[in-house]
Order: sequence, then structure tokens, then C-alpha cells
Amino acid sequence: MNKGIIYEQPLNERIRTFLRLEYLFTLADHYMIGDAEWDNRSLLETLLDITDLISRTDIKNELLKELERLATTLRQLQKNPGVDTDRLELVLNDIHKFIEKLRDTYCLPGQALKQNELVSSIKQRNTISGGTCNFDLPAFHQWLNRPLEYRRKYLEEWQKDLVIIKNSVVLILNLIRNSSHPTTETAIKGFFQKAMEQNTTCQLILVVTPSDSVYFPEISAGKHRVTIRFMEQADTTIRSIQTETDVNFKLHCCLL
Repeated sequence: MNKGIIYEQPLNERIRTFLRLEYLFTLADHYMIGDAEWDNRSLLETLLDITDLISRTDIKNELLKELERLATTLRQLQKNPGVDTDRLELVLNDIHKFIEKLRDTYCLPGQALKQNELVSSIKQRNTISGGTCNFDLPAFHQWLNRPLEYRRKYLEEWQKDLVIIKNSVVLILNLIRNSSHPTTETAIKGFFQKAMEQNTTCQLILVVTPSDSVYFPEISAGKHRVTIRFMEQADTTIRSIQTETDVNFKLHCCLL
């Protein structure tokens, strides 16, 4: 992926959900490294957000559909000359492994958290601002003051049944992101519009600007076209406006 600031715009609800899950799992990994009370608090809140998100959609079915679709597409590529068949076979093996795991009736992501009494009490209070304060949840306060090894054992256990979701999402998004053929474009006075290629389905739009760019894109896209307006905000106290400057950027339409 090109260096710079990457802005992503999903074009369907499935990819939107996967991107949100990827974001939450990245947060969880960050907080898992820390050993302070505040890291553990933030990690639990993030894990609860993950379980809430996957409970609001049939995540196993959505992942299975996408993995099966990708497997079918990749098998067709095996016949193309110049394709790294060894690499392709490794990816297909991973896809089939994840499909088999997701189809297992004992694969119940989030159950470890749902069945834990302490976590359930935290979840009930988590919707209240400051609701997990020490005086609200003395049991949680006591748990947070247990030795680090004790806390880590539980934190790792609570995440085990979520690993298949995390690994599947990472694989899917990596494949989709790497399926694009980037083009260099210019937004004249901050405005850019491009017709989508016919007979192709774009799942994800990526806009890449230089790391020092003061402009950010507002992206809207559908089946027929993508529209990008580059905005600038001189100060956070004022509203952003479309720039009058021509903006060069990289455009990725991920078609896999």
C-alpha cells in the first residue's frame, strides 16, 4: 500500500461491518499490550463493543458468504498465466480452514464473555456515563487490583472464541485491498468524479493523500460513479469547506 494518509469508503453493509470489526480488534490488540488498570478497562469495553456488533448481525453467515465468494474468484485465477500458484494455494487453504471453523456448530463467537458474570455486570453498567466507577462495581475494582498474570489469563480466555472472526476479517480485507490497480488523479478545485467501470463491482474505495496534506476527502460512491470532495479546515473551531486548490491523490477501486 502506498505511503500517505489512507481514507477508506465501503460500498456495502458487509464491508462496512468488517471495517468496524477490524478497527475494534486493532484497539483490543493495543490495549492488550498494556498492564495498567486503564488498559484492562479499555480492553474490556472494546471486547464488549465487538460482541455487541457481531450480535447485531449474522456475522458467521456474512463471513462465510464472503469467504466462499473469494474462494470461487481465486480458483478462477489459478488458470491465469503469471499467477503465483503457490501463494494462491496458501491463501485458499487459509480460506477453507476458516470456512470449516465457522461452519462448526461449536463455533460461538462471544460466548465466553456472555457467560461470565463479572463481564455481564460490567456490560449492564457500561451504557451509563461513568457507570463502571469503583463504587458502582466493587467486584470489578477488586479484579483490576489482582496480579497482572491473573488478569491476563482471563483477558486471553475471553478473546479465544473471537479469534476466528478477527482472522477471517483480516484475511478478507487484505485480499480486497490488494485487488486494486491505483491511479493518480487530480481533483480540480477540490472536486473529482469518475464513472465506475461497467460489469465490475467495487467493494471498497481508497483515497491516498500525501502524509503532509492539509486536505481530507469526503467520499460518496455507488454502482455508477464515485464522487470526492476535498475539504480543508483551517481551525477546528470553524466548519470545513471545499478547497479551491487542485489536489493530487491516488485512487484505489478494490474490485475483488
